[in-house]
Amino acid sequence: MKNQQLIIFTRYPEPGTTKTRLIPVLGAKGAANLQFHMTETTVIKAKKLSNMMALLVEVRFAGGNLQLMKNWLGVELNLKYQKQGTGDLGERMARAFESAFYQEMESVVIIGTDCPSLTVDIMLEAFAKLTEYDVIIGPATDGGYYLIGLKKIIPELFQGINWGTSEVLSKTMAIAQNLNLDIHYLPKLSDIDRPEDLEKLQFEIHQDLRKDTIYST
Repeated sequence: MKNQQLIIFTRYPEPGTTKTRLIPVLGAKGAANLQFHMTETTVIKAKKLSNMMALLVEVRFAGGNLQLMKNWLGVELNLKYQKQGTGDLGERMARAFESAFYQEMESVVIIGTDCPSLTVDIMLEAFAKLTEYDVIIGPATDGGYYLIGLKKIIPELFQGINWGTSEVLSKTMAIAQNLNLDIHYLPKLSDIDRPEDLEKLQFEIHQDLRKDTIYST
């Protein structure tokens, strides 16, 4: 399938503004380090994916500005940047999908940067299954989801949901089922959002977060 797009939702890693639920454990700098590391890791995976299939990669960011993002993650022909804009997470994701389909994308997947277990193979599966299913979902162990894929905009999937709660996935799937949509589920993976999630990180990564070697102003 041509005209495929991967959209990465992330935030510029400015201390004190990102991963705020982890600041009590890691400190503001450590939380920013984590954001820095996981975003870079996700972008590296996206670039690998783009070498395996025809794919446009878009980074939708909050915080910072366009120049800071380009200086950080680089400028490549298949990598573009766009601010997330205002609204709750659902409104921002719906807007990202709308923009992609307006640009005649046929297959669009949104991911975050909070899931270090997300692999290139899982993303390949997401795009492949969009030829058969209406919705692709990557369920997270905290009751949310780490990936959603569509081949047309379905606004209802992003409305009436309390984002950031353990009911996000179940509510989204209930809406999808009420709309008689065919759903494909990817493997369940863990996000890194709360202090207890840090145990899932590799020990050496966790240790590096306390140093100044990852994030720098």
